[in-house]
Amino acid sequence: MTLESFPRHPLTFGPSPVHPMPRLSAHLGGAQVWAKREDCNAGLAYGGNKTRKLEYLVPEALEQGADTLVSIGGYQSNHTRQVAAVAAHLGMQCVLVQENWVPGWTDPLSTQVGNILLSRVMGAEVRLDPAGFDIGFRDSWRKAISDVEARGGTPYAIPAGASDHRLGGLGFANWAYEVAQQEEDLGVFFDTVVVCTVTGSTHAGMIAGFAALEEAGGRPRRVLGIDASATLDKTVDQVTRIARNTAELIGLKRDLRDDEITVLPGWAGDEYGVPVASTLDAIRLTGQLEGVILDTVYEGKSMAGLVDLVRNGDIPRDSTVLYAHLGGQPALNAYASLFADPEPAD
Repeated sequence: MTLESFPRHPLTFGPSPVHPMPRLSAHLGGAQVWAKREDCNAGLAYGGNKTRKLEYLVPEALEQGADTLVSIGGYQSNHTRQVAAVAAHLGMQCVLVQENWVPGWTDPLSTQVGNILLSRVMGAEVRLDPAGFDIGFRDSWRKAISDVEARGGTPYAIPAGASDHRLGGLGFANWAYEVAQQEEDLGVFFDTVVVCTVTGSTHAGMIAGFAALEEAGGRPRRVLGIDASATLDKTVDQVTRIARNTAELIGLKRDLRDDEITVLPGWAGDEYGVPVASTLDAIRLTGQLEGVILDTVYEGKSMAGLVDLVRNGDIPRDSTVLYAHLGGQPALNAYASLFADPEPAD
C-alpha cells in the first residue's frame, strides 16, 4: 500500500503555511529557522496538529456508522478540543474524558478556560477525572466508550493524541510529503526538522514520511523530537512503534534505522505540562521577536530545545531548520499567572 491508498476526509485549509523567522534566526546567530504552522491549518476551533491526524481517522469512523467520537486528554488537552470541533463539524456527538494530567499546576481555572471551555462551547460531554498523566490506554476512556454503547450509541474510540491508533501516523506522513512540495515551490531544503513529542504519532509520522521520500530519491534530513512528556522511555518506545507501523502501512521497503528515531531529553522539566524557566524564556523570545505565540505544555518546550541546539552548535550554523508549530495556544489561558508582568526576551 501507499499513503494515497488510505481515504482522507479534508478538515484543513490545505497545506499549512511555511515562513521564515528572520529575527529569531538573527538573534540566535546560527541556523536559519523557518516555521510550519499547524496552529493555522484549519477553521475548526483554531486547528492544530491533531486535526491533520483526524483527517485519516474520520473515514473509518463514518464507515463504521459511528455517531459519537470518544477521546481522552488532560484538562487542557489540545487534542480533545480538536476532536470536539471535528465532531461538531460532522454532526456527531462527542464524549471527552479530561484527566488531571498536570497535578503540579493547580490553577483552578484549568478546568474552566482555554481548550476545555472551547470543547464545552462546541457541545462535547466533558467528564473530569482526577487520574494523572500516562500516555497508555486508560480505564476512564474505556468506561466512556462502554457508556456510549450502553445508551444505544455507536462510539468511535480515539486514543490520546490520536496517536496509538493504527492510522495515527498517517497525517504526519502526509505532512512530510507536503513539506517536500513546499520546498520545491520555495527553493529551499530543510535539513533539520524540530518537533515536540509526547504521545508520539506526530513525530512518528514525520519519520516514516521522510524515510519514504528518501527511499524515493530525496535527500536525507534529521527529524529531532523534543520530549515534553517527562516520561522519556515510554515516549521513545511509542514513537518507535508508531513510526515503524506507519512506515509499513505506507509501503516503505526497508526497516527504519535507529538513527532515524531521535527523541531528545532536557527541556521537559520534571513533570508533563509544568513549564520550566527555559519554556517561559522560549515563549517570550518567540513572541517578542516574531509575534508568534507558543504554549507552555508543548511548543514552549520544543522551541527551548531548538534555541539551545542552535546556540550550542548541535544544529550547525549552515543548517536550514523547520520548526513544526503544532498549535495549542488556547492552553495559555490556564497559565495566565506566569505572564502577569512583561519580561524582556533573553
